[in-house]
Amino acid sequence: MNLSNLRAPKKATEKRKRVGRGMGSGMGKTSTRGHKGQRSRTGMRLIRGFEGGQMPLHRRMPKRGFTNIFRKEFNIVSLERLLALGADLHASPITPEVLRKAGVIKTKHPVKVLGDGELTVAITVHAHKFSKSAQEKITKAGGKIEVLQ
Repeated sequence: MNLSNLRAPKKATEKRKRVGRGMGSGMGKTSTRGHKGQRSRTGMRLIRGFEGGQMPLHRRMPKRGFTNIFRKEFNIVSLERLLALGADLHASPITPEVLRKAGVIKTKHPVKVLGDGELTVAITVHAHKFSKSAQEKITKAGGKIEVLQ
């Protein structure tokens, strides 16, 4: 490959459609809007989900369940994932900041530790919540639990 056979990607040099520029533009008279009807008029704007007067789908569907607006979201981390972090686990405590730097959690939500997997190393874990199985496994392995607020 050299400069003589370089090419722009397909459609990279295509001009955009200029409507309402007269008969010579190839989109004359109705400016690609067709004849008559709601969409041919100026100022035409439909509400999202409008189906031409038919009852919209979001109103035809039955209402189900309940959404708790006070629900608290948690970043869920398993013991397996904590073990996969690295060798110097027992040297320093595992905090939400450490987990964020390691890429285990992405959001700023509080952290909950679940007891999936087996724990063999004594570790100190700082988190906002722990499941009962995680608490038992961490203390059984000789580790410590710190509940953050």
